[in-house]
Amino acid sequence: MNPVMRWARRLLAPVLAGMLLGGGLHAQGVSPRQLVEVSDLGELAVSPDGSHVAFRLQRASVERNTHDTAWYVQRMDASAPARRVGEGGQLLRESDGASLAPAGVAWSPDGRFIYYRALLDGRVAVWRARADGSDARALTRDPADVRRFRLAADGRSLRYSVGATRQQVRDAEQAEYDRGIHIDQTVPLGQPLFRSGYLDRRGSTQRLLGSDVIRSPLLAGAGDRWREIALATGQVRDVAGEDTASAAPPGWVAAFTPWKLAWDAHAGRAAMLVHVGGYQSVGPRPEVELVVATGKGKRPLRCRDALCTGQPITSVQWRPGHDEVVFTLTDPDDSQAQSIFRWDITTGRVVPVVHTPGLVNGGRAAPGGCGASAAALVCVAADARHPPRLERIDLESGARQVLFDPNAALAAEMAHVPVQRLHWQDATGRRFNGLYFPARRAGHGRPPLFLTYYRCTGFVRGGVGDEWPLATLADRGISALCINAPPSVQDAVTRFETGRLAIESVIDLLSSRGEIDRDSVGMGGLSYGTEVTLWMAMNTDRLAAASVSSIAFSPLAYTLMSLSGDTFFSRLRTYWQLGDPETTAAQWKRLSPVFNLQRIDVPVLMQLPEQEYLHTLDYAVPLIRDARADLYVYPNEAHQKFQPRHKLAVYERNLDWFRFWLQGIEDPHPSKAGQYARWRVMAARQGAGDRGDARR
Repeated sequence: MNPVMRWARRLLAPVLAGMLLGGGLHAQGVSPRQLVEVSDLGELAVSPDGSHVAFRLQRASVERNTHDTAWYVQRMDASAPARRVGEGGQLLRESDGASLAPAGVAWSPDGRFIYYRALLDGRVAVWRARADGSDARALTRDPADVRRFRLAADGRSLRYSVGATRQQVRDAEQAEYDRGIHIDQTVPLGQPLFRSGYLDRRGSTQRLLGSDVIRSPLLAGAGDRWREIALATGQVRDVAGEDTASAAPPGWVAAFTPWKLAWDAHAGRAAMLVHVGGYQSVGPRPEVELVVATGKGKRPLRCRDALCTGQPITSVQWRPGHDEVVFTLTDPDDSQAQSIFRWDITTGRVVPVVHTPGLVNGGRAAPGGCGASAAALVCVAADARHPPRLERIDLESGARQVLFDPNAALAAEMAHVPVQRLHWQDATGRRFNGLYFPARRAGHGRPPLFLTYYRCTGFVRGGVGDEWPLATLADRGISALCINAPPSVQDAVTRFETGRLAIESVIDLLSSRGEIDRDSVGMGGLSYGTEVTLWMAMNTDRLAAASVSSIAFSPLAYTLMSLSGDTFFSRLRTYWQLGDPETTAAQWKRLSPVFNLQRIDVPVLMQLPEQEYLHTLDYAVPLIRDARADLYVYPNEAHQKFQPRHKLAVYERNLDWFRFWLQGIEDPHPSKAGQYARWRVMAARQGAGDRGDARR
């Protein structure tokens, strides 16, 4: 459909009907707030005797704009409910806002205590909690935050490492503030420079250390200093370094250059995943080989069964007390669905344990691993219709038993949400897959479609970054599809064109089935998903509205990031085939929105983190001035937003945005009057004149 006709149809939607529909939202259905406040589980550790499992629960609180965490201990046989044994403190986050630094839980040899790192009262310390829940207290009271710790094999002492003290960091930040901040290759240009990083609920001045994008706190490069606590007396002494004799693998293991490693200290053997050929860290399916090594100079054992050769193995661990390796397959052709197998290294036999429709190895995209006893695994399981829950999986029978389900109420809601595992192919025969949430239909017409393109793993809340509430969109009458990007390639145009073909072919498929209105399609994405969304906006007429939450490369972004030097230039050449805008002008014109502004004739909602929004202004400002974009910036946010109030605001605005453009519906709440006034101006401008189709 001609773009002008699209806008005209939206504008002719009766305003009163739109307001009535907007105000009559279902009392039932999954709300954006429910998706923000899902409880996640992780940091699993089975007790030495295999009878109990320790784990951490984390849950966002919109009301207090924080994440609550707590440690639990539960019997593996589920004969008693989980027992809360200690506070977990604030989440320890990496600088991208999404990935979490591990707490490092460990059991005492006698099974009476668990040890873990926690940020409480403004400091990161090692805590000890009794497994019976009777006591939890900080063991370390260091002026510096604890980076790592290791419990001695006999349980009598604990070693921990620290860097610069908290006061030294504050003093260094203040000294820069007073004297001026010197700009060099370590300064992340494009974000406020003084304490603008918001990690662990503390403002932090940040630097780039060994990367052009990964930020670290000021003085993070200070070397480790190791200390040891005698647990019986509390006496602390400085030590030369980490005690590696007890649990670390010996040097001969490094010769295999393992990608993943499970070390059996008792038997002195290593189970490893080793890359086959030159892996370039592109795409979700590396070619790996499952190998067990038992000593220097000894011939390694290689898994030759069909179930472990040429398969997407992603994790490996030992079965305690057995000559068996437990490994996980993660299927990129089925929304990363995971299966678990046992390999008997004495017979070579591989036995399936369990197959799941989602994740069973961590609950989120970044796997946390299952805990293991001789008889069973304990895993965080999650799939498109089931939020994270703790399960026991019998290693012999594969029988599954729910141990702990903090999301039972949401799971009951999701039971009424239809979700389809969708598979299709484009005209070239390339296969794609994703998770499809059909719209709840309120009338006789075909519903609109929203889609996002990147990864769709486990309990899919809002795509990568959790910004588009898929189940809520479907409940409000907009079908939603999360597409898994196939294994990637380094050539940028090929990569983006693959995405375009995937999207166009699935629109055609769903339209041919009568399931969607092909002229009412919206799209959104974070990071790579942002790039593909803008590629679609620049190169097709398939979209009626778009939403992005990250940058696309532009000359301004190049300028801001180029000071970091060779690391940036190498990454830019490798994955985008870009050099400076003058010497690689043709590629810049193909990829960057700056050189394709006239080809973007769909409205674009931009909800960006404060750390990144300045990188977009050379294309965002022209789009805003021409009433083709609406920009919101979230303070103190990184690449992936993590503050609960921000997450809820993003979800709700995306919901409003696509209901406005795809359904002609407005929410009559007075607080939203301003956004709809702007969007109506955008719609009027879009409908006032045809830019023509300058695309491909």
